[in-house]
Amino acid sequence: MAALARLLGRLLWPAGKEEEAEEEREEEEAAAGSRVPGGPQPLLAAPRCVQWPHGGAAAAWGLRFGASAVQGWRARMEDAHCARLELPGLPPGWAFFAVFDGHGGARAARFCARHLASHALEALGPAPCEPEGVRGALRRAFLSADARLRALWPRGDPGGSTAVALLVSPRFLYLAHCGDSRAVLSRAGAVAFRTEDHRPLRPRERERIRDAGGTIRLRRVEGSLAVSRALGDFAFKQVPGRPPEQQLVSAEPEVTALARRAEDEFVLLASDGVWDALSGAALAELVASRLALGLAPELLCAQLLDTCLCKGSLDNMTCILVCFPGAPGPSEEAVRREQALDAVLGRRVAELCASARVPPTLNAVFRTLASEHVPDLPPGGGLHCKAAVIAQAYRECCGQVCREGELRRPHPGAETTETNPSVLK
Repeated sequence: MAALARLLGRLLWPAGKEEEAEEEREEEEAAAGSRVPGGPQPLLAAPRCVQWPHGGAAAAWGLRFGASAVQGWRARMEDAHCARLELPGLPPGWAFFAVFDGHGGARAARFCARHLASHALEALGPAPCEPEGVRGALRRAFLSADARLRALWPRGDPGGSTAVALLVSPRFLYLAHCGDSRAVLSRAGAVAFRTEDHRPLRPRERERIRDAGGTIRLRRVEGSLAVSRALGDFAFKQVPGRPPEQQLVSAEPEVTALARRAEDEFVLLASDGVWDALSGAALAELVASRLALGLAPELLCAQLLDTCLCKGSLDNMTCILVCFPGAPGPSEEAVRREQALDAVLGRRVAELCASARVPPTLNAVFRTLASEHVPDLPPGGGLHCKAAVIAQAYRECCGQVCREGELRRPHPGAETTETNPSVLK
């Protein structure tokens, strides 16, 4: 089923995305390389959709997590992530999760995935003072990790990474972020907190950039970088006499401390490719609805990324879902509704295949369903969340996923390549 969902992601290249991709390339070229120093990263002829979802649980303090990542349409995978359910030297109940979105290569993101938690532990010490002491420790951890990365970085090389991290203690949730990777907290069925991207036009960011002698052109730092905070990007951190947090681009995170409540359900951390496809409110609704089906967090993350791919996200995507004791549990009624929805979709696909003189393409079937009113679709994800069900029903009705020639969806300037036949297995 997962392979069919990925295949459907290849087929559902939404109308207008070719033009959007071309506009993105033109904008990046005009910006002398945009946020990827050295030039824009090209799009593939077909997305790379393999995922390795994984997760874990700390039953003693009611914490579960799941994570997954997908390369998607980008030529390289530049995201990374880390998840630690236990932190050496700290009492039980402390945990650390983070997502990193690299640009100009994966080097900075991978370094952070390996080492940021260790820098945080060093800054926290054995007896962290909550909450202000922890907020300061996370700030120091980001800056010290950036300094260490700089010491190892080849002189003159481009590249950097945004970051969003969740530090869990028995009493507080600490969210630290720099750049445009985001987090949302769902509490009592609604979004209680969301991070705000660090963009050059935000008043505080703009003031820092101008005070450091920089300019903002095309909504980018020096007309090049689309985010105003990141680890790495050392070409933007060379103004003499100014501390690291006052450079054109800063690795200083924005840190929020939230007192834990029994109503806390989950935190979703994700790179910006996820948010390109779904809003924070939509993602929270979709996650809650899938948890009500009893879906494990790691499988939920994989389904979420498949949904975003089908909705047209062009970027690498990574997400981590951290569930607390108050997260929605399995509901028999929700399962019955979902089973009924799957049956309705299966019957409708069969009708469309049977009524056509020539078997319709999978694209045509999906577009027809999208134009119709289908009750009880998953909130937030809609029909795109049911891609695997539709693809499976189509396969059963038509005897094939798609006809010859449908497996490729070339993009402007991209060479057409043969689809890997393993996706059909």
